[in-house]
Amino acid sequence: MPYAQLISLDLGASRQHRIGAFRAAHRAVTATDGDSIAAWLAVGHSLLPERAERPRHLKRMPSFTGDVLDPAQSHGDLLLQVTGTSAQAVSKAADQTLDALPQWRVRWRMAGLRPENRTQDGRGLARNPFHFTEGYGNPATSAGTADRAIVTGAQSEPSWAVGGSYQVVRIIRLATDFWDRDTIHEQERIIGRRRDGRWLDGTPSTERPVFPTDPQGKITPLDAHVRRAAPDRRNPPPMVRRGYNYRGGDDDQGLIFSCFQRDLAKGFEAVQKRLEGEAMAKYLLTTGGGYFFVPPPGDDWINAVS
Repeated sequence: MPYAQLISLDLGASRQHRIGAFRAAHRAVTATDGDSIAAWLAVGHSLLPERAERPRHLKRMPSFTGDVLDPAQSHGDLLLQVTGTSAQAVSKAADQTLDALPQWRVRWRMAGLRPENRTQDGRGLARNPFHFTEGYGNPATSAGTADRAIVTGAQSEPSWAVGGSYQVVRIIRLATDFWDRDTIHEQERIIGRRRDGRWLDGTPSTERPVFPTDPQGKITPLDAHVRRAAPDRRNPPPMVRRGYNYRGGDDDQGLIFSCFQRDLAKGFEAVQKRLEGEAMAKYLLTTGGGYFFVPPPGDDWINAVS
């Protein structure tokens, strides 16, 4: 679905009433989800009591190199995500859901869009504000997606978390005017792909380039985004991406980066560490977002975390 709203919520009522607040949120989202709207909740670490069985990796999102996190646009007790086929339908569904949640107050709210949203070779693709297509690195099958994103019983996670997923949200302001001054050739070398998705060595977008045959980075620079993010294309990062473009004003536009994984350390955090010093860093400024955990279907998790 090409339109989305991500809404971070804080519990306004007493924390002793978190079970009732969680149940109200679950009911509201269940009523919203369906037909042309898909909606879900994700839990932030801040609302889980110390005695609760917490997902092992769930914590407050740290500030990484180059981040300038705005507290008013970061973190939260609960994340509500509503997606749909039109901006109007998503906004209406989000408002109706919030109306049913008087116990919760909005911490931050972002609307996003996936231009040229489509499925190709099993992968969901869209055009980002830098004019490049995103999504080629995602799995092409639902089984592949589950293998990267869904927590299993073999991970020493709480039993209630099995079937859930760690969701990372990053609000990234992009210097699009600065970027557009570069030639397309320069942009492609910074990304490490052609605008149409092909690799710089001519490999089709659906196949894997062999970076070891270019050890000096003469074809694909060593600091190119895709090479830093996934240096071994035979073993891609164990996460699934789903980003949305946002526009907050003439000088504030960018990407609502979102990814899902079964292991936060091996997924997003490992990639983020490798990206330090990438050529694209000077065009990016992360100003918000957070770490959340999407519970498995049903409401059994509520008693476990309350």
